[in-house]
Amino acid sequence: MEIRSAQKLTWENKLAKGFNTSEVPLEFCLLQGEVAEAFDAWRRTHDNLGEELADVAIYVMSLAEMTGVDLQEAVEQKLAKNAKRTYVKDETSGTLVKADKPETSK
Repeated sequence: MEIRSAQKLTWENKLAKGFNTSEVPLEFCLLQGEVAEAFDAWRRTHDNLGEELADVAIYVMSLAEMTGVDLQEAVEQKLAKNAKRTYVKDETSGTLVKADKPETSK
């Protein structure tokens, strides 16, 4: 299933069930709760991690629909942008950071 199709199905389900379709701040709060549940499922190695991650995706798709974002297009553009980026390892944190990130003054 394409992201665009899933986004539309998610929205149709919200409308049919009477879920929130207008309060963006509420939707972000609910998304945060789902991310916490996914983390908890991963941490406890529960079998429901996939279901919890699906809940996260559903909330993200709902937010996209609520705010007029074509999530498929946005993801495709972001993946293309990331593919062109160069990353380097930050010596302090050990994480990867964008190489083209401007230096911050100290």
